[in-house]
Amino acid sequence: MNITFSDPRTIGPRIRMMMPQLTPLEARVVEMILGRRDFDETTALRTVAEDAGVSDAMLVKIAKKLGFSGFKEFRAGIADYNRLPTADLHQELSPDDSGAQIAQKVFRTSIHALEETLSILDPDAFERAADLIFAARQRDLYGIGGSAQIARDVAHKFLRIGVRTNVFDDAHMMLMSAALLSEGDVAIAFSHSGQTTAVLEPLELARKRGARTIALTNYATSPIAEIADVVLCSTAQGSPLLGENAAARVAQLIILDAVFAAVAQRDLKAAERNLAATMGAVKTKRRNT
Repeated sequence: MNITFSDPRTIGPRIRMMMPQLTPLEARVVEMILGRRDFDETTALRTVAEDAGVSDAMLVKIAKKLGFSGFKEFRAGIADYNRLPTADLHQELSPDDSGAQIAQKVFRTSIHALEETLSILDPDAFERAADLIFAARQRDLYGIGGSAQIARDVAHKFLRIGVRTNVFDDAHMMLMSAALLSEGDVAIAFSHSGQTTAVLEPLELARKRGARTIALTNYATSPIAEIADVVLCSTAQGSPLLGENAAARVAQLIILDAVFAAVAQRDLKAAERNLAATMGAVKTKRRNT
């Protein structure tokens, strides 16, 4: 995962990706700190601890659990992150917001998710995913609910250029699909949380059968990331009303748009030929109806 201390843009995503590993109390403390716009290098450990209602030792423990050497590095990272131009893009919705304000906040939240997702995109994982999809004999896509909608959008795009895929959104059908995969095939799993059992089980089975596995998730340390050969991560800041899924869905669609373009580039002439054929068929159908 391409997340480093040297790039302030990755600090927020890094912390959010680690949140599932925190206890509810630890997560509440981190959310409180991230919500403070006055948090900078001068903010004292004791002050933060008192505001959060925890001990100094607890704050140091949380910082280390998030991958920082201690509270000072944690504080410096968040201070740098808060100074970024994109830091103010995400704003919570208010009951008093007008329609225009709601639209602006929702759009800006999605823009924020895209900016941060690009900052953590792993170029090597991206290229490997494109290679596996391009070379695969069979490409099966797994997802439940909103994740299945992303899988369908991806399948539609790939079919336009002659890259055939199968989408499965039923737990039993996913397991049946995985049981029939083997070496030379690829299984692609979509799970925002990375913990959806109905998606985890077939992906693990596909890997045992010899297929290569790709996961698209919002959490780099989630169970699905541990069993996938290639992990592509989105990152999105949640809100009480929209949750994380809304902005993350936009980011994940764009990741797969980029993968689609990279797959097409691997045989551009074939992609252009197939695109002309599929679009021609659709246009003919429209003219005849």
